[in-house]
Amino acid sequence: MRASDRAYATLLDEIQSGALPPGAVLAEVEQATRLGVSRTPLREALGRLAADGLVEQASPRVTVVAGIDADDIRALFTVRRALEEMAARLAASTPDRSAFTALAAEFAAAEPSDRADAYYALIARFDAAIDAAVVNEYLTSALRTVRTHLVRVRRMARDNPVRLRESAREHELIASAIAAGDADLAAHATHVHLHNALTTILESLPEEQP
Repeated sequence: MRASDRAYATLLDEIQSGALPPGAVLAEVEQATRLGVSRTPLREALGRLAADGLVEQASPRVTVVAGIDADDIRALFTVRRALEEMAARLAASTPDRSAFTALAAEFAAAEPSDRADAYYALIARFDAAIDAAVVNEYLTSALRTVRTHLVRVRRMARDNPVRLRESAREHELIASAIAAGDADLAAHATHVHLHNALTTILESLPEEQP
């Protein structure tokens, strides 16, 4: 793996996990030393993160982790809703939908409040199955960009066991609808899931101080 790829992967994980919170300063010398790379590959990594919208220039020489607020989250979900509903429709129209039958069974048996990490890994496999079924690089590329930001947003509602259980049931319905070839139900179930997810995330945000 190239030094710039390694630096990008590490910083991306730290931003998504919250280890580098919004507003954290990413000083070139400090980060290059910490990551064990020279400043040139670090700049390349920061450039990719800037293109992802995960870091921004606070000044010509200061890079910080980008913030994310309620308006950002609503805008993200507007795009996510359009992309994921279309992806669900397309997946339900493919000839081989057996993978979704198995995924529906896994969601039905999931206990996400006890094993949140395993549950998010299951969602990642569901997303990968959607991408494989869609066979549309433009759509899946746009979805990958949304998911890059979604990891940060999901963390905000991560500790809500009731919501996690509801999410598992919602994913079970989406997967079952795709497996049955019911494009309308797959899209509608996706819409309901995203509405509920957005509502929960917005409710979990700290109230702004006057």
